[in-house]
Amino acid sequence: MAAQPYIDRFIERWQQSSSSERANYQLFLSELCDVLEVERPQPKRENDQDNTYVFERGVTFHHADGHTSSGRIDLYKRSHFVLEAKQGSSPTLETPLFGTAPAPAHRKGVRRDTRAWDEAMMKARAQAERYVRALPRDEGRPPFIVVVDVGYSLELYSEFSRTGGTYVPYPTTARRRILVQDLIDEGAREVLRKVWTDPLSLDPTKHSARVTRDLAKDLATLARSLELSGEEPGRVAGFLLRAIFTMFAEDIGLLPKGAFRNLLEDLRGNTVHLPHHLTALWQVMNTGGYSTDLRRMLLEFNGGLFTDSYVPPIDERQLELLIEAARADWREVEPAIFGTLLERALDPAERHRLGAHYTPRAYVERLILPTVIEPLREDWEAANAAAANLLSKGNRNAALLELETFHKKLCTTRVLDPACGTGNFLYVTLEHLKRLEGEVLEVIVSLSKDERERLELEGITVTPEQLLGIEINPRAAKIAELVLWIGYLQWHFRTKGNVLPQEPVIRDFRNIERRDALLTYDGVETVVDAQGQPVTRWDGRTTKLHPVTGRKVPDESARVEEVRYVNPRKATWPKADFVVGNPPFLGAGPMRQALGHGYAEAIRRTYDDVPE
Repeated sequence: MAAQPYIDRFIERWQQSSSSERANYQLFLSELCDVLEVERPQPKRENDQDNTYVFERGVTFHHADGHTSSGRIDLYKRSHFVLEAKQGSSPTLETPLFGTAPAPAHRKGVRRDTRAWDEAMMKARAQAERYVRALPRDEGRPPFIVVVDVGYSLELYSEFSRTGGTYVPYPTTARRRILVQDLIDEGAREVLRKVWTDPLSLDPTKHSARVTRDLAKDLATLARSLELSGEEPGRVAGFLLRAIFTMFAEDIGLLPKGAFRNLLEDLRGNTVHLPHHLTALWQVMNTGGYSTDLRRMLLEFNGGLFTDSYVPPIDERQLELLIEAARADWREVEPAIFGTLLERALDPAERHRLGAHYTPRAYVERLILPTVIEPLREDWEAANAAAANLLSKGNRNAALLELETFHKKLCTTRVLDPACGTGNFLYVTLEHLKRLEGEVLEVIVSLSKDERERLELEGITVTPEQLLGIEINPRAAKIAELVLWIGYLQWHFRTKGNVLPQEPVIRDFRNIERRDALLTYDGVETVVDAQGQPVTRWDGRTTKLHPVTGRKVPDESARVEEVRYVNPRKATWPKADFVVGNPPFLGAGPMRQALGHGYAEAIRRTYDDVPE
C-alpha cells in the first residue's frame, strides 16, 4: 500500500496546480499511478499496434467524405480505458504549481464547478468517445472512459458490454466524480486501481448475476416443496412474489432492517401461526399503518401486490428455506435476469431449465441502446447545446426552459415490448432512461438548484409507468411488474441515499397488460368430432425422453382441447414512442403444433402475410 505521507503530499501538491493541461497532465497521471500502486505508462513505440499503454496514442479518424485525419489519446490502455485530460482553475488559486508569480491568465482553464467547466468536461467526454470509435476494430472498445481535470478530479464512464453502446456515468451520475482529495480513502483508490488493472471486475451485474442465480435456485426448491404439499402453483407464485418483495423492502430500507427475517426466525417451532402473522403484515403493507408484528408504522405499498395476502401452511423445513432466502442481500439482485430465472423457478414445467441459457444483459443492450437510448441522447445533446448557446447570450431562463422541455419529453417517452415476458427488456430500458435523466437533472441543477426539488414535488421523473408490456402468461406479467419496481427502487436508493420514495411506494399503473398481443376475439368454442366428443391435441409443452434416442419428444398423453376462436381480429397496442423486445418465433409447422389448429387458423385469417 502506498505510504500515507506520500498520498498526502500528492494531494496537497496537485491541489495547487493551475498550469495548462499539456504542461502537467503526464506528470500528474504518472504520480497518480504511484499512488494507486500500478505500473506507469510505457514508452511509445513506432508502431501504434504495439502501444498498448502509452501517453499520446495515435488514432486515425475516417470521415464520411472519405478523407482521414489524425488524433492523439492523452492516455490509452488497451482493453481498459481511454483517458482525456483537461485543466480547470480554482477561483482562489492565483499561483502556478512551481513558483510564486501569478499565473498567466491565458494559461488558466475555465473556473471549476461552473456551467462553463461542466461544458468543458462534457466536451472532453465527447472527444474521448470519438477516440474510442477511431480505435482499430481488432483492439476492441475499452470498458471505461476517464475524463481528468488535472489536479482536481477524475470522472468515470463505463460501457461494460464493449459492443459500441453509450458510455454512462459510473457507478451513477452523482458518484462518477472522484476528487483528488478523495484519494485519501482506500475505497476510492481501489476503484481507480481496478480501472487500471481489472476494469471488468467493476461491472456490478457480474456479482449481482451470481447472487440472482443462487436466489432463484433456493426459491425453486421452496416452490417445489410447497407444491408437493398440495398447494396450487399459481397461489405458490403469488405468495413467493410477496415474500420476495418484502425481503427486498427490508434490505433496501423500506422496512426496518432485519425485521422480516427476525419475524420468520421467531416463528421457528410455531409455524402453525406463521400464515396469520404474514397475512397481517401484508395487509398493513397494502394500506400503510401500524404493524403489530414489526411494532412500527409502515409505509403504504399498495400497487396490487399485497391486495391478495394469502399465505399457505408452512412446515419447519419450508420455513428454513424462507429464512435462508431472507438472509441474502436482496439489494444485489440483478433485475435484468431475475425475471427470467424467477419464472423458471415458479413454473413447474420450466423449473428444469433453471440452469439453462438466458438472454444476457449485454444482448438486451445491443437492441435497447441503438433503438431507444441513442436517439434520445442525440436529442439531449441538441437540447444541451441549444441551452448553452442561450446561456452564452445571457438568457438563463430560456436556457433552463430548453433543458426542462427535454426533461419532460424524457419523462413522457413510452416504450412498448409487445411480448414482454418477465420484463428484462423493459427493465434495462428503464435503467438507461434513469441514467440519462440523472445527467439531465445535473445540468438543470447547475443552473437552478431549486429545480430538482420542484420537479420531484411535481412528480416529473422517469417511472415504470412509461414502460409498457403485453404478456399472455399471467405469472410472467406479474413478475414483469415486480422486476420493474425492484429496479426502479434500486435506482431510487442508489441515487438518493436514504430518502424514502413517495407513497404509495408501488403503484398499479396497469402498464403490463395480460393478454394476447396479436388477437382479440369474442370467445372460444370447443371443437367436437362427429360423435360430439371434444377434439384434443398435444399441449405444446410437455415432453418425454425418446426410448431409443434419449432426446426430448412431445408427450402425446398430455392433451388439451382444440378450440375455435370466434370473430378473431387484430389486437390493438398501446401508443408508444419505441417498440422493443425479442418475441418468440415459431415456424409454420411448429406454430400449429404448439398453439393448436384453431389459433393458427385465426392468425392466418387475421394476418394475410402469415405463411401456411
